[in-house]
Amino acid sequence: MKPAEGSTVIGKSVTIRGELSGKEDLYMDGTVEGTITLAGSRLTVGPNAHVMADLDAHDVVVYGFVEGNIRATGRIELRESAVVKGDIAAARLSIEENASIKGRVELSEATPGAGVDPQPNADLFGADAPASTLA
Repeated sequence: MKPAEGSTVIGKSVTIRGELSGKEDLYMDGTVEGTITLAGSRLTVGPNAHVMADLDAHDVVVYGFVEGNIRATGRIELRESAVVKGDIAAARLSIEENASIKGRVELSEATPGAGVDPQPNADLFGADAPASTLA
């Protein structure tokens, strides 16, 4: 796993206790206890990371272990090796096979008019569709 170019990196031998905040992307592979707040930025929890903290960022990608609540205004991605013990709240969520989560999941509703069909019971093929297109 290689950090994105331009990201701040916290290596696997680093331990942080307390509050971590910033306005740039962060790749962390060490140990954190406390809170991480990155409004408008992307947080990547690397495969060696051991996080016991509440996370708040625009996007969160988890490869390692997180014990705490995760909140993202954008997307949360739980990769194959992810283990999350806590609640998740986001606009979008992606969970790969073998990822593990123990907690509640809350996804915010789609914005009205954002391509959501307002008539869920409408005929999917249209009333005038020829029979050959239904097969």
